[in-house]
Amino acid sequence: MPHTPIINRNENIAAFFVSLHSMMKQATNTDWLPISKEELEKRGWDYVDVIIVSGDAYVDHPSFGHAMIARLIEHEGFRVAILPQPNWRDDLRDFKKLGKPRLFFGISAGCMDSMVNHYTAFKRLRSTDAYTPNNVAGFRPDYATVVYSKILKQLFPDVPVLIGGVEASLRRFTHYDYWSDTLKPSILEDSGADLLIYGSGIVPLKALLKHLKAGGTMQNAHHISQIAYLTDKHPHLEKESFLPLPSHEECLKSKHRFAESFKIIEIESNKLKSKTLVQPIGQRHLVVNPPYPPMSADELNAGYDLPYTRMPHPRYTKRGSIAAYEMIRHSVNTHVGCFGGCSFCSINMHQGKFVSSRSEASIQKEVEAVVAMPDFKGYLSDLGGPSANMYRMQGTKLHLCEACARFSCIYPRKCNNLNDNHKPLIDLYRKMSALAGIKKVFIGSGLRYDMFIGKKTEDDQKNHYTEYFREVVKHHVSGRLKVAPEHTSDKVLAVMRKPSFEVYKQLREQFYAISDKAGLKQQLIPYFISSHPGCTIADMADCALETKKTGMQLEQVQDLTPTPMTLASVMYYTGIDPYTQQKLFVARHIEEKRHQKLLFFWYMPENKQEIIRILKLNKQTYFVPKLFGGK
Repeated sequence: MPHTPIINRNENIAAFFVSLHSMMKQATNTDWLPISKEELEKRGWDYVDVIIVSGDAYVDHPSFGHAMIARLIEHEGFRVAILPQPNWRDDLRDFKKLGKPRLFFGISAGCMDSMVNHYTAFKRLRSTDAYTPNNVAGFRPDYATVVYSKILKQLFPDVPVLIGGVEASLRRFTHYDYWSDTLKPSILEDSGADLLIYGSGIVPLKALLKHLKAGGTMQNAHHISQIAYLTDKHPHLEKESFLPLPSHEECLKSKHRFAESFKIIEIESNKLKSKTLVQPIGQRHLVVNPPYPPMSADELNAGYDLPYTRMPHPRYTKRGSIAAYEMIRHSVNTHVGCFGGCSFCSINMHQGKFVSSRSEASIQKEVEAVVAMPDFKGYLSDLGGPSANMYRMQGTKLHLCEACARFSCIYPRKCNNLNDNHKPLIDLYRKMSALAGIKKVFIGSGLRYDMFIGKKTEDDQKNHYTEYFREVVKHHVSGRLKVAPEHTSDKVLAVMRKPSFEVYKQLREQFYAISDKAGLKQQLIPYFISSHPGCTIADMADCALETKKTGMQLEQVQDLTPTPMTLASVMYYTGIDPYTQQKLFVARHIEEKRHQKLLFFWYMPENKQEIIRILKLNKQTYFVPKLFGGK
């Protein structure tokens, strides 16, 4: 899904309500899926087949996972209702109001892991929630998937529970949980759910629904790919078809065994044809079936070409705008998956390394739907994906991909088999920009700039690298282009699996050269991360010095949050690199993390004395005169 910045634009709220009211006049409650008993009655329904429980407010838009899943279920001929943000603190009446579904409950914590949604990198409780009306926090519990599932199992013990979405997907194995500072078992163990779908759920969900239509049950659906389940019996699988993982108990006893477990999981996740993974948990076994092949354009289109209203449910009209929706309501997603392989990113473990792209016709159909929205003023806010410039990119010879287990197709060097021709993207941008009603198409998603900067002339001409960047800078930047060098230290960047800072310097030079030549006053806004495993105070001081030399005063920075099932979280917990077994420095204490982040803001006078104290404390006084001119 396109990246959704979590900000609240107060100045746009009044305009938002005017446009939302206008749009809602053109729709009736039956345009949305039912979320109340009254709406079920308006449809004449005395039962539903599936109830989707979500930690997010109900926004009927393909960028909100609960909406896409519910619309897919509807499309397959089932009656589906949505239970958004139910109250788990009272007598649990919200969980009962839609009745008992005939087939199953489907649970998603929302578009974000509930703990990432609730807490900062310093474990402070956030005061806002971009997926709730008026940015109000507190409408979902910590570990929402587990809480919802346990409640439903208590109230309706005979109804199967299916879990999915980002939170379930990235907690499917034994994983490090930063907020409790513990290793947790598979979320299936903690939640008591019957089945888990991981990754982009379009294909496995359709397979499960087909299975249920044919008279199957959730209990005998264990043959379906891309699902996980717990079993009391040892799985009888062919040796060639499965890989055993260290047990949950072994991982608890040994950080090295946990690191080994992650390495196996990541390697298998990066294969085009992977094996079933089996992990003992107590007296039971977790079985995680391999994923389906990367989706075809038709399969991916199937999730986007559904009859969304593209708006929040009318019940929220008086409660306030939903910031996450406000940011993406005029954006269109082009593809899923990312072959970048960054250590701190969970996309490859969730959506997968292999990119699946929508057809131009499907994308155009959605762009035209955006143009038809009454509040649309001609500006498409984003046309992209996890990394905007990976549309329609894959291996030239797919049989070679079947033998590959690389974590990235572009790092530490580009794979010779990768077709990274940017011409289809250039053509797509131009076609969408030429549509009636479109004034400007912006690229708001992140660019993987090492794919088109610093290339050989013959490769540049063949794959349209410079042409692509020139096209973006001249025609698709809304004043500020955001990119993510992440750090200045090549040592730290190597641990992050990111290119050298020298590549960013080339990008910066070219960006301003193109902008100046076109007479455009535009800014390049870099993102940086502190406290990544392997990053010391000396590295952060060097980062501060490098940004001073290049005249940058950083704004877009964050301290690392070790999210479940990322390489960074494993290195953070174990203090070792799972692939080399080498020890890494880790800023584990909150105070250490605060010190590292503060160095991004060396240029603020109020931080000077504290930064000097931190540098002296860490025996890095060499940087004091370099940053502050002596003293």
